[in-house]
Amino acid sequence: MSKLGAFLKKKDVVFSASRYGIDALGAMAQGLFASLLIGTILATLGEQLGIEVLMKIGGYAKSATGPAMAVAIGYALKTPQLVLFSLIAVGGAANELGGAGGPLAVFFAAIVASECGKIVSKETKIDIIVTPSVTIAVGVLFSMAFAPAIGKAASSVGNAIMWATDLQPFFMGILVSVLVGVALTLPISSAAICAALGLTGLAGGAAVAGCCAQMVGFAVMSFKENKWGGLFAQGIGTSMLQMGNIVKNPRIWIAPTVASAITGPIATCVFKMQMNGAAVASGMGTCGLVGQIGVYTGWLNDIANGTKAAITAGDWIGLVLICFVLPAVLTPLIAMPLRKCGWIKENDLKLDL
Repeated sequence: MSKLGAFLKKKDVVFSASRYGIDALGAMAQGLFASLLIGTILATLGEQLGIEVLMKIGGYAKSATGPAMAVAIGYALKTPQLVLFSLIAVGGAANELGGAGGPLAVFFAAIVASECGKIVSKETKIDIIVTPSVTIAVGVLFSMAFAPAIGKAASSVGNAIMWATDLQPFFMGILVSVLVGVALTLPISSAAICAALGLTGLAGGAAVAGCCAQMVGFAVMSFKENKWGGLFAQGIGTSMLQMGNIVKNPRIWIAPTVASAITGPIATCVFKMQMNGAAVASGMGTCGLVGQIGVYTGWLNDIANGTKAAITAGDWIGLVLICFVLPAVLTPLIAMPLRKCGWIKENDLKLDL
């Protein structure tokens, strides 16, 4: 091993798709959840209940979105403390400079700053000055140079997906629902992807449908093996729990994925369900009911800006059918012939809970 390779290994600087594409991206979603998403929920509760202090708390939480994401990424990359704390400034700069695509700008800026900070950490006798200086300078300079372009690119991709969904709601409803639903079950973060792309509107509604199909679908389909614990762990937790079983038998993924291909266009074409809350909620599905809360806050936003007159019974019926009833009914039905022909065998869906 070269001296450089040995040095990077000692510093735990590992260039890998797993570390950046799974660990860092998943952590970024948690940072989003602990700031923007929770802030939105609290602010909405405050508005609905007339509690001003909740609105203020929610506002402060939302204002910390960039720093929260950056620190979460740094934590996932196992940065030393001085680097981790310095990422607060980096996240704030990247999120602001990235505009609508701020989350993706924070993702790249935090990774670059983290790795550079790790490299210089404890290499000098004035570490308390050098490490934060390098981390903040590298991260902010990177943000100044690239965050606007990264943010614009992410926003453009998201806008293109939303435009295409508005133009072709049936086919794009299928595509968005299936792809985001699959991303939710994979060990990557569908929430972070939706946030980075700013995926809202009809496309956001299709994304919610796809995530719910995976979570509720797997939960109900595997009820015989996993009982109530598995139902709640997957239904309001994550369908990612099935990833080990999917690796062993990929055919168990067919039923919830087909279900998402059905519920997606129903969401976009029949109920015209839109997700106009925080974009991160588009990729959360039924996890903590965040997807549904996002749709509801979107309704309130639409009423506030005059694009929607009121929340109707049809809105509620569509939300319940798409997010809960249809996935719970369709997925086991689609799985039945797969079980009969031996593609899904007994205990293929068993979880170690």
